[in-house]
Order: sequence, then structure tokens, then C-alpha cells
Amino acid sequence: MSLRVLIADDQRLVRTGLKMILNAQPGIEVIAEAEDGLQAVTLAGSLKPDVCLLDIRMPVLDGLEATRRLAGPGVPNPMPVIVITTFDLDEYVFAALKNGARGFLLKDAGPELLVQALQAAASGEALIAPKVTARLLSKFATLGNANSPPQPREKLTEREEEVLVTLARGLTNEEIAETLHISLSTVKSHVAALMGKLGSRNRVELALWAWETGRVPRT
Repeated sequence: MSLRVLIADDQRLVRTGLKMILNAQPGIEVIAEAEDGLQAVTLAGSLKPDVCLLDIRMPVLDGLEATRRLAGPGVPNPMPVIVITTFDLDEYVFAALKNGARGFLLKDAGPELLVQALQAAASGEALIAPKVTARLLSKFATLGNANSPPQPREKLTEREEEVLVTLARGLTNEEIAETLHISLSTVKSHVAALMGKLGSRNRVELALWAWETGRVPRT
């Protein structure tokens, strides 16, 4: 069964390009296009795509609010959302992640990374553009938060701390397994345990918490 994708961007040329790239990939089908955030929310509600790919800056309803309505806190059945932007250190991207997005990409991302991000979001994981992960999360962690980062429901184990830090640096499960010399299934178990202890909905929230609590050394 194909991965059903909704694209939202106010530039027709961008939508056309993304649609051509994705429809050329095996197992992926673009089922709808939206030119603004409100249209994206409406189409997503009726068509139930597997993943929504949203631009940040759109008219009528921007990508931030569209993301919040589709995947934000309190949404009964949040949809997998990936935001895509031209700006790698844009505060709007950070807000989108806080609003429930499972990851973000830059518009110059190649087809391979785009497909990986969509597949990760659909499977409940997340992918952040590797070259901006640490920089973006580090920057916004230093800005502080209106609310203090939540305390874990249970103390994290030493291994969970190690997995958390590598995850926050943008490593995939496979890369974490290789780095820490543990099995892939063990990594997945630790990630699930971390989500439970921190009340996080996805890997992005785990990464943000790690940066906000100073667990990732700044370079």
C-alpha cells in the first residue's frame, strides 16, 4: 500500500516539484495539494493522509497553526506532520516542532532525505535535517522556555541518558545502535522507555528536552 501524502505550499512551482519527486518514488503517492494552511487542514480532515508535508509561511493560516490543529497537544488523533522551510535557523520551525511536527526539512533536501522523513513520520519516528539538528536545538534551548522542562516520571538510567544524547544530536536508531554498540531492538526499547518517562509524543520532543535540560554539550 502506498504512503499517502498531502503537500501544502503557497508556491505552485514548489508544490509541482515536490509532487513530481514524490510520485516518482515507489510506494509514495501525493493525494492532495493545498495552497494555504486552512485548505491543508480541511483536506487532511477529509482525506486522512498518512503524512502531511507543510510549508511554514503560507497565507490564510500559516504552517505553525496548521501543524497545531493537525498534531498539537490535545488533538485526539494527531496526524504525522513534517514542516519544510528555506530557513535552517528559523524560530518558526522551532514553534512547529513544539506544535507537534515530527520533523522538518530544508527545501534543498534531496529526494532520498525527503522520502526518509516521510517514512519516519508515518512509522511514528521523526527526522530532522541532519546538518541543522544540533545547531537549531542548541540555539533555541538557550532562549529559555516559558515553562520549565518537565521532570521525568522516573529517573533515567545511564543507558537511557546515552541514547537520549545521541538521539538529540540527530542520529537514527541504526546510528545510535552502532555508536553505543547495542542492538537495534535495544535502541527502540530505550526510546520507547524515554517517551514514557518524559511524556513525549515523538523523538523531536525527546531531543528538545535533552537540549533544554543541558544534557547535550555545546560545541
